[in-house]
Amino acid sequence: MRTPKLAELPPVENIWLEIDTTQQQLRCWRGPKVLHECEVSSGLAGVGEYNGSGKTPQGWHYIRAAIGSGMPDNAVFRGRRWTGEAFSPALAEAYPKRDWILTRILWLCGLEKGVNRGGQVDSQRRYIYLHGTPPDQPMGVAASHGCIRLRNSDLLYIFSLALPGTPVWLHGGRQSFD
Repeated sequence: MRTPKLAELPPVENIWLEIDTTQQQLRCWRGPKVLHECEVSSGLAGVGEYNGSGKTPQGWHYIRAAIGSGMPDNAVFRGRRWTGEAFSPALAEAYPKRDWILTRILWLCGLEKGVNRGGQVDSQRRYIYLHGTPPDQPMGVAASHGCIRLRNSDLLYIFSLALPGTPVWLHGGRQSFD
């Protein structure tokens, strides 16, 4: 895995992800072409970078780790490890307060020092992921604890394309790439 350089972003030919927290949309690009678009759910508390804020960080990131390959759909993760459980309505009823992290995890690492990397703004140390969520959870509205939630089918597709090292641009509305 090669860490992308800010000057190379967005990639001209390779896969990259764009997450617009205003539109609650994820776009998977190959260079200038959109391959996939789907609704997501970002942080209920809004956007922001500070540890403990519950907010979704902004700026350029990359996928540091892809976790869960080969696991079943609806595999339940805690601490980035499979619990051996598969999500079901009965499990949800037994644990109503759980923040469900399902199916796969794409763990993000910030690329911008002082913005989303290092100190109290480090996205990786904040455990910011793209992950699956139960089917009854809303998409297209902010509702997470800071991560990016996706429907399992969308996550599985993205997981198949966005390998570790893939750039991810999180922003709150169309902006330039500068």
